[in-house]
Amino acid sequence: MRFTKLGHSCVRLEKDGAALVIDPGTFSDAAAALDGAAAVLVTHEHPDHLDDDAIRAALSSDPGLTLWANQAICAQFAEFGDRVHEVKHGDALAVAGFDVHVYGVDHALIHQDIPLVVNTGFLVDGELFHPGDSFTIPEDPVGTLLVPISAPWLKAGDMIDYFRAVAPARGYAIHDAILNEAGLALFTRMLSVAAAPTQAPVSRLDPGTAVDL
Repeated sequence: MRFTKLGHSCVRLEKDGAALVIDPGTFSDAAAALDGAAAVLVTHEHPDHLDDDAIRAALSSDPGLTLWANQAICAQFAEFGDRVHEVKHGDALAVAGFDVHVYGVDHALIHQDIPLVVNTGFLVDGELFHPGDSFTIPEDPVGTLLVPISAPWLKAGDMIDYFRAVAPARGYAIHDAILNEAGLALFTRMLSVAAAPTQAPVSRLDPGTAVDL
């Protein structure tokens, strides 16, 4: 499986000629990410993870594209009928040739005055876990964890503890578009602290960088 880190929390996975995109939001080039994709997964409804205009345009132009997301998101795209699939915690799905397990219920708390939205994390092919905006710990082992490093709901200690709780074989930083160069350097170092007990390899990839998993 080939993994490409795109902007912010958007990633693209490719295998056997099919492409799966997770969280094409407004902080990434969602239209480019979706070009030629067979399916798109969305963890939650916040616009930095869901560019609804780009997804609607992609669904309109490509009749083979499918969308997989929670009920609140699916309701926004009801006009696309059976190409839109509601997912929930505990689902095990076959999506465009990928095995996808769904974990989690709630977005991480930002503040008690800000309502929680539904957040669903995705474990793809038993290898790569995208938590969205959450500290969800999958019941299954994780080879590659995509680690949010900067957000209104996140502090460095939370990120460190989350990485250690999941205990992946490796990690890559996501949720990083709001950081300048100094912030990226700082939080990448914090990611190394998170991995110190196990010496798991961790890094932040520049947008557009691809690796084979």
